[in-house]
Amino acid sequence: MDTQFWLEMFGYAGSVLVAISLMMRSLVRLRAINSLGCIVFVVYGILIHAYPVSVLNGFIFCINAYHLIRMFRQKDYFQLLEISHDSAYLNSLLDFYKDEIREIYPNYAHNSQAGHPTYLVLRNMVPAGIIVQQVTGTEAKILLDYVIPIYRDFRVGHFFYHDKAGYFHDHGIERMVDVPGRPRHAKYLERMGFHLEDGIYVLDLKGEKVMKDPRI
Repeated sequence: MDTQFWLEMFGYAGSVLVAISLMMRSLVRLRAINSLGCIVFVVYGILIHAYPVSVLNGFIFCINAYHLIRMFRQKDYFQLLEISHDSAYLNSLLDFYKDEIREIYPNYAHNSQAGHPTYLVLRNMVPAGIIVQQVTGTEAKILLDYVIPIYRDFRVGHFFYHDKAGYFHDHGIERMVDVPGRPRHAKYLERMGFHLEDGIYVLDLKGEKVMKDPRI
């Protein structure tokens, strides 16, 4: 195989990295993998003497690096707000996102009269997550855990399940349980520190796992 073949493979590798980056839900992963693709294209452009390719991708790499630094330095403000289960605003949010909620929790049907504990997670005072629980004794079953798409970097879940674990424990909740409707939601629960126990996912609020940075 000649040099030209390996140069082409190197270029294809850069294309694959860029393509993979666009499939990432996490903005940090998107920019990190995209940056690797840019580095490959910078080298590729130099090797084939296509300097505009190197310059363009070098510029994109700098943009990615700038935003990654900002993401890791950014300090968002989170707040837990308990709202009425029959709130008109809550019903409007649920109706707006009903199609995607049905994909994640296919069996969830909101009953405004049920009176389940219901929370909004505010991120910089903007609603970012909706959580509905059913409390039985010291156990809280998660009936709904929905994060608005633009805030899906795991920080909403980290705030609710870990930063506020003490709040729920002080209110008599020793563990939270969930039964995911889709495989990707099961992965999310595992990321949040839940473990599988007798067919359900369980988070022990007294012995929660230490999570890695939720932005990654």
